Amino acid sequence: MPALATQISDCRLCADRFAATATAHAPRPVVWFRPGARILIAGQAPGLRVHAAGRPFADPSGDRLRDWMGVDAAEFYDRDRIAIVPMAFCFPGYDARGSDLPPPPVCAATWRGRVMAALGDVPLTLLVGGYAQGWHLGRGPGVTARVAGWRDHAPGVFPLPHPSWRNTAWLKTNPWFEAELLPALRARVREVLHG
Repeated sequence: MPALATQISDCRLCADRFAATATAHAPRPVVWFRPGARILIAGQAPGLRVHAAGRPFADPSGDRLRDWMGVDAAEFYDRDRIAIVPMAFCFPGYDARGSDLPPPPVCAATWRGRVMAALGDVPLTLLVGGYAQGWHLGRGPGVTARVAGWRDHAPGVFPLPHPSWRNTAWLKTNPWFEAELLPALRARVREVLHG
């Protein structure tokens, strides 16, 4: 396992791709997992703040996700308990308009199967955003439909919207998320981490 994490940390497959983005940055894989974790957070890709910090969800999205889960930072960043494995380990950059670029598919194609095999069976998986939901659940409805159908996957899997500030309007127009899904998610997180 340390060898796999080191191989990912050393990966430079996307160096030319990232150099050609509006941010013209170098790869900096953010690797945060160990076998035996009780929860897998499958996300999209690190943002610019995470790229700078070298720690996943080290931004307001992380604050919101930790609130959704009902965990503090110490629990969240305990690699023996929570694995954070995005669809791409590096910040993909911004396009010319300043929007996040999608996670490069080569990252998941190169690393994801190996990481999932190393993690083994994880009692709870959180699928944060459409890219993670597509990889784990296959092609299908959009994020809203998947999140609305969360009971079809619980208690082992919870599809979630991305916790970005950009989704604040989505949260307001879908009050069932906070009223129904979040209490069930928090209860399951407590059960898996402390049960």
